[in-house]
Amino acid sequence: MFPSRRKSAMYGRAGGRSDRLLGILPRKCSLFQLFFVALLLGFISLLWLQLSCSGDVARSQRTEATVLQKPCNFEPLPQLPDDPSWGPHRLAVLVPFRERFEELLVFVPHMHHFLNKKKIRHHIFILNQLDHYRFNRASLINVGFLESGNDTDYIAMHDVDLLPLNEELDYSFPSAGPFHVASPELHPLYHYSTYVGGILLLTKQHYRMCNGMSNRFWGWGREDDEFYRRIRGAGLQLFRPLGITSGYKTFQHLHDPAWRKRDQKRVASQKQEQFKVDRTGGLTNLKYKVESRTPLTVAGAPCTIINILLECDTSETPWCVFG
Repeated sequence: MFPSRRKSAMYGRAGGRSDRLLGILPRKCSLFQLFFVALLLGFISLLWLQLSCSGDVARSQRTEATVLQKPCNFEPLPQLPDDPSWGPHRLAVLVPFRERFEELLVFVPHMHHFLNKKKIRHHIFILNQLDHYRFNRASLINVGFLESGNDTDYIAMHDVDLLPLNEELDYSFPSAGPFHVASPELHPLYHYSTYVGGILLLTKQHYRMCNGMSNRFWGWGREDDEFYRRIRGAGLQLFRPLGITSGYKTFQHLHDPAWRKRDQKRVASQKQEQFKVDRTGGLTNLKYKVESRTPLTVAGAPCTIINILLECDTSETPWCVFG
């Protein structure tokens, strides 16, 4: 008697759950109606799963963006023609480069879009150092000057981690003299009066008058300070932007010092030599080999990768290698 009561009680509880689950169904339904309801429930389940996953992805993307602090997202840009109506001059954007691909993916579309909006005819050259010597920004710019071709008549010595944000910045032909776009009162990091790094425009004639940049600066820094002396020695006047009110927010600096360690070591006699003026070296004693030239499009923005092997005379500059 009692076991049968317990059994009936269990069946009653199970039956109650079934009644609640199937309460939405009519008492008498065909096999087709059951199939339709099952299909509808499956669709609702998939839709809920999709929406919840999308929310998780969106949240994870927001979190990742906060951590990495990526600067900009660009839609693919159309490759606009190099319109001759924009003017007779054409800019070679020379970008010294080694293993900074995340910055490159942001830089190329940003600069292409920025210069197109300003109607500046241009070609972006990524000067990729392939050899095993220490990084030599100045020599790479010398190579870019020589390899940029006769269809460009002025250059921008341009860091890959510095993005112009203010559209009032002038990238036009600097006929009067070198034009320092990233001037000390605008650059987010370097504020001394003789600074000419970051972004500097010169006509090819003026760059040749300086004999280019010194090839003695292996590792990070000092090559632009020496180039300031070359500009003065060539009798050229340096110009800088006027009327820019955005201050240190004029540019976005992409460099993360915790992630991208700079080669700031001074080895052997480099400590003494780094402050000297190189009165003979430059374009005239540059030695290099172009391994390859590769056209590349980044988010619709065209550029040319020049893969470069620099040469070093270790008797002249033993600090081009460590040890």
